[in-house]
Amino acid sequence: MKRRNSLLMALLLTVSMVFTACGSSNGASAGSSSDSTAAASSEASSEASTEAGGKADLVWWGWTPGSPLNEQYIAEFNKSFPDVNITWKQTTVDDYDAAIKPALANGEGVDIFEVSAGSANGGVGIFGGQAISMEEALKNYLGDDYKDKLNEASLNSMTVNGELKALGVGTVYAGNLWINQDLFDKYNVKVPTNFEEWKAACDTFKANGIIGFVQGAGQGAFNMDTYHAICDNIEPGLFTKATRGEAEWTNPVFVQALDLWKKLFDEGIMQDGALGIQQYPEANNMFLSGQAAMVMMGSWYTMNCLPDTMRANMEAASSTDEPFAMVPINFPDIAGTGNVGYVFCDIDYATAVSVNASDVQAATDFALWLGASEEGQQMIADSLNLVPVLKSVSPNWDNVVLTNPEKQNKPVQEYLTNAMANPDNPRFGGISADLNQAMMDVLAGVASGTLTSEDGAARLAAVE
Repeated sequence: MKRRNSLLMALLLTVSMVFTACGSSNGASAGSSSDSTAAASSEASSEASTEAGGKADLVWWGWTPGSPLNEQYIAEFNKSFPDVNITWKQTTVDDYDAAIKPALANGEGVDIFEVSAGSANGGVGIFGGQAISMEEALKNYLGDDYKDKLNEASLNSMTVNGELKALGVGTVYAGNLWINQDLFDKYNVKVPTNFEEWKAACDTFKANGIIGFVQGAGQGAFNMDTYHAICDNIEPGLFTKATRGEAEWTNPVFVQALDLWKKLFDEGIMQDGALGIQQYPEANNMFLSGQAAMVMMGSWYTMNCLPDTMRANMEAASSTDEPFAMVPINFPDIAGTGNVGYVFCDIDYATAVSVNASDVQAATDFALWLGASEEGQQMIADSLNLVPVLKSVSPNWDNVVLTNPEKQNKPVQEYLTNAMANPDNPRFGGISADLNQAMMDVLAGVASGTLTSEDGAARLAAVE
């Protein structure tokens, strides 16, 4: 909800680093036939846009990743499409649906807009009807074999009633924790691999005036991430099967997972008052300001390994400290099964073109550039905000310099490699709007003690 979530504010990327990486990509791809096809398509699209209406003024609505990164995408796009002026209009993740719905209905002021998988915020299942079909444009841009060149999730999760309604920009993975490695080293704390070690780590940090693990349990989407991770720890893949109607929510695994969810609160792993705060901004700010040593976040958090990005986000969290070494770890084996390292993913966001766009061709040009061009996707990769959907693109580690390479390079690269190798395991993409709400309500009820695990599982099973 990045997001997955988006979830992300006050991003700052070193422009020279990103543009150098893109320049390197351009040079390296000059002799590629597929890239030449894409470049030719890009030039043709640009000419078509210019011939159709000259200069274009577009408004791009969304919630992630936010300013100034989105403006940097626009600036790089304008190097190839100088006559297309795009204004980025940002809302919060929680306000997006309420803001975009009347704007789309009005038919003006929205040319390009972000959507997500499933029925969560910005869900393509909800807003896809207001978007044009993108399949023909994508085929013209990448060729008839375009499906082989893109992450499967970028196509499947954005298809509504047989029509491709948006182009995925990048995938986002969840199901792991991030830790402040510097705090772990300072207090000689063992990185937790099971429930007992997790509790012991939290107790040690608490004794030193630091929150061990922080979660904004007042924001339901992240509770769903934690619950999904617990379910995969017990029996990998069963959660996804249940969302597809291939398993019953009354299965004892889901009751056990709710028991373990409640145990996180009862045993003090969840911080005091967790149900009263949001993941963004409160939990995020506590972690980035060094008040907490661990947080439940996904692959979108990788961007905070970049010193300038982290410095900006720390400043937004009211911290004047220097960036620290944060690293990803597996969700601890709290069920004692040995099933660890599983993550789940969705397209974090995709770019849709409004049926009422003032210049459909120019808006389509931007969606294709961001989600299917080597240049746009290299920017996505090197920002470490998302995993690119174009399979030929990956972070250029020669240009990506982390805050503490000695502590971070190996775990971060291994994490991203492992994430992309995980089997089909959607995050929110297979969850209906009704199940989404029911699950958030059940997890809050079980955590607060107003609902038993058995009753909670029964409520999930009652959703049609």
